[in-house]
Order: sequence, then structure tokens, then C-alpha cells
Amino acid sequence: MKLFFGQIFPDLIIDSDEQQHITKVLRMREGEEIFVTDGNGNLTKGNLVFEGKKVSLDVTEIKENLPNFSPKLHIAIAPTKNIDRIEFFVEKAVEMGISEISFILTEKTERKNISIDKLRKQAISASKQSHRFHFPKVNDLTKFSDFMKNLDSENTFVAHCNENLERINLNALREPQRDNAINQITFLIGPEGDFSDKEIQLLADKGIKAVSLGNQRLRTETAGIFVAAWNYDKMF
Repeated sequence: MKLFFGQIFPDLIIDSDEQQHITKVLRMREGEEIFVTDGNGNLTKGNLVFEGKKVSLDVTEIKENLPNFSPKLHIAIAPTKNIDRIEFFVEKAVEMGISEISFILTEKTERKNISIDKLRKQAISASKQSHRFHFPKVNDLTKFSDFMKNLDSENTFVAHCNENLERINLNALREPQRDNAINQITFLIGPEGDFSDKEIQLLADKGIKAVSLGNQRLRTETAGIFVAAWNYDKMF
């Protein structure tokens, strides 16, 4: 399947960058079959039509409201000093079906700025590569205190490294009920150096439970990928 990104409703329009990729990189020919998704669960199939520099599609089939992954996973993660590591996390987490990514600015976060547009493009690219028809939401960098305001404590967990505080083993967590309206779980992953004691206490005061990811101390992006893989194993 050759999957591309574009608008399907009300009219089918292949994304301009995708059009250039089709003609200049892949050098595809008129009549070749491709698939286009809008990233919102809709998919169309058709044959390429070239009109000058414009690429369109002779549509043969449209599928609407394709099922999304469940349970949904939202990871809020502090960006690493080396941006390549957070880009690696985005790519792998998207391939494993993450539904939402937030970047949080904590007390110990060293990187204060990120190129969110670049990360969103990487999320789209990873979605197409793994044949996802629901693209994940990638949120702007947000202060930890602001992110805390709208958390659902019942379905939110924090992975920190403080061994002196009570932590639940990740594998002991009960997944969200499939017949429950709430089928999303949120994990907070701290920066290099972990969350501060003050931040951990604020989370505990809000009723957010802490989890352990095992005996090894994991890097920020590794912890994020570990949680994504844990959730991937429970998807249906």
C-alpha cells in the first residue's frame, strides 16, 4: 500500500508536499494506484491523474470512520537536550499507535524550545509508514503547571525514579475498561534528572499514582518508548 496524506472531504486534495514527493522523488506514473488518508480515520483509493504540475486522484473507493486504536495512549514527556532523541521517541511511539503527545517544560527540562512543526511532520511520516489512518495529536510545549490543570487523575500516571516513594509496577496496572466512555490513559515522563521533589509532590496531591518501569534507570525517550510498547501490547 502506498499511503499519502491529504484532504478527503468535501473535495479530495493531495497535500502539496506529497504531490512533489509523488512526482519528483518517487517518479510515479499516471494511473498508478495509491491510497490517501486525512489522518481522521478516512481513507480513499484511486489512480493517479497528472494535470501539469498538479496531482489528483481518480477515486475508486472511499472508506469512512475506520476504527481507531483502543485503549488510547497520551504521553506527556519533557524534551531532551539532544533533540534527536525526542525525535526518535516520536517516530517509534507513533508507529506503536500512540494517540497524543504533549511536551512539558519542567523544572529540570534543559531544552526550552522545540520545532513543533518538524515533530508534527515526523508524526505524519511515521503514521503513513505504519499505515495509520488516525494521526496522533502533537501538542505544543507547555509549562508543567499549566499541563497539570486539566489532568484526569483517575487515568493518569507518572513514571519517576524516586525509589523512596510508593510506585506501582507498570505491568500491575489495569487497562481502561473497553466498554467505558473513558478509554484513554495518560503517562507523564520526566526530563533528564527526573521530576523535582516539588513536582512529584504536586502530582501526588492531585491523586496521580506513580509507576515503576522496572529495575533499570531508563533515559527519557526510552521510558516513553517503553510505555508505548506496553500499551501497544494491549491494543485491539
